[in-house]
Amino acid sequence: MRIALLVAVSALVAGCSGGAGGPADGTGSPSATGTSSATTPTPTSSRTTTPSPAASGSPRPGAAIADVIGWIEAATPADVAGYHAMTRGGEKTDLGDDVAFTTAGAETNCVTNRHRDGALACLVKLADPPARPAGIETAWKPNWVDFTGPTVDVGSPHGDPGPFRDGTGAELPVGRSLAFGDYRCRADAAGLFCVDYAHQTAVALSARGVVPFGCLQKAAPPADIGLRFSC
Repeated sequence: MRIALLVAVSALVAGCSGGAGGPADGTGSPSATGTSSATTPTPTSSRTTTPSPAASGSPRPGAAIADVIGWIEAATPADVAGYHAMTRGGEKTDLGDDVAFTTAGAETNCVTNRHRDGALACLVKLADPPARPAGIETAWKPNWVDFTGPTVDVGSPHGDPGPFRDGTGAELPVGRSLAFGDYRCRADAAGLFCVDYAHQTAVALSARGVVPFGCLQKAAPPADIGLRFSC
């Protein structure tokens, strides 16, 4: 009787020790869960592609003219009919076929200059404008930019406001473009970008400076010009 009782107790203890602490899935491997959580993630591909100018932001210095044009044209077009006037002191002046516009914060104020065959003239709030050349005694406008297509002049003498006498045009919002004559301009947080289709040149205007594209290269300026880019 005592032997039978000992056998029964031994069997009961063995059964309990076999079920306690075992895996719930019955695999018999208590380390299965730990191994799964430590598995090294599969590495992703390190290959990168060069984004297009439209995807990576505004064109950088040295960008191909085709990329600059494509980026400018990717903006939503604005109706040029809203940019044929300038306003000064609440008085609005109709410009006829000429075009005038400004960028956000009036950082850049542009108008087609009827005195220069409709070439684009802009006043830019340059942080570091070119210095007045020696010998220039008349009023000097270091932030005056003339973009004719084959040339860009920065800084020139002007005794009167010229095409800016009537004030400023309507604002061209960021992300919008404006087409007029041979030009198309796009306003961007990085500045104003304008292309001259006839000469396949472009320029970027911002407080940081003037950046040329296409065949435009820095050239020796005339005696009365601060800085010139020319094809």
